[in-house]
Amino acid sequence: MSTPHASDSPHALPPELPTNRVSHALDTAIAVLGKGLSWLWLATLAVVLANVFSRFILGRGSIALEELSWHFFGATMILTLAYAVVTDDHVRVDVLRERFSLRFQAWVELLGIVVLVLPVLAFMVDGLAEYAYRSFERGEHSQAPSGLPYRFIIKSTLPLGMALIALALSSRALRCCTYLFDFPRKLPLRRPADHR
Repeated sequence: MSTPHASDSPHALPPELPTNRVSHALDTAIAVLGKGLSWLWLATLAVVLANVFSRFILGRGSIALEELSWHFFGATMILTLAYAVVTDDHVRVDVLRERFSLRFQAWVELLGIVVLVLPVLAFMVDGLAEYAYRSFERGEHSQAPSGLPYRFIIKSTLPLGMALIALALSSRALRCCTYLFDFPRKLPLRRPADHR
């Protein structure tokens, strides 16, 4: 009688791409940063609640609070997208993807990242960095009289977020290379310490 393997289970996890030293370092750094930045959601919630309280309870709307709420929301969203890539929590067409072998998935991901996504992200980072710098040079602020100053701060999160996504996708591409070409070399699995 043969023993069942993990892959025989209907709820078995799909096989993962191997990790190498570079991808491990990138993934770890982005995961730590993403977890830290996720606390900004609490700040966003606090600002939104303060805005609602001010507007509907005190009867005094605040343009600065309203702008701050969407600044926080936008910044948190763009800066934590790389974390979603590293943890593989982003949207995929899983109905199609799960039918393919891991080798085919790795080829599709590698080509898609290198040929399509990274060039577009490089173009976006370049354009958005210039966009944020022009805002800084002009001392851009809100058009509303009581709005927020220093508009370049929120605009600077755009190229930064895109650069983080590019790093996360580069790590993913390196993992595909490790699986397909065995380069960079696979990170050896750490064996648990033998406790006797």
